[in-house]
Amino acid sequence: MAASFRWILQLHKDVPKAARFYSEGLDFTINVCTLRWAELQAGPLKLALMHSSSDQVMQKGYSSLLSFTVTDINNTVTKLMALGAELDGPIKYEIHGKVAAIRCVDGHMLGLYEPA
Repeated sequence: MAASFRWILQLHKDVPKAARFYSEGLDFTINVCTLRWAELQAGPLKLALMHSSSDQVMQKGYSSLLSFTVTDINNTVTKLMALGAELDGPIKYEIHGKVAAIRCVDGHMLGLYEPA
């Protein structure tokens, strides 16, 4: 039997805050959330969040990039910014659709794509 994908793991200083960010900003369902661990789900994708107090793990570089297709990029960006995210450059209007890069909780990056 081949291996099956379980989840993507991100390290965060504040797991409940990060879980709220994904839940309210991108409509993830929170399956489990404690101070040290959370498991969120959007369709078949599972995102695990684990607590880390190490500042070396958290960096402002591009350590993690998750990309999401959204139906309304402007509304999504507004929701994420209200939750503490920052745009990493302007929303770009490409022939195939709109794209944006968002720096979110603990420096993780999100790519957003709205098809044309």
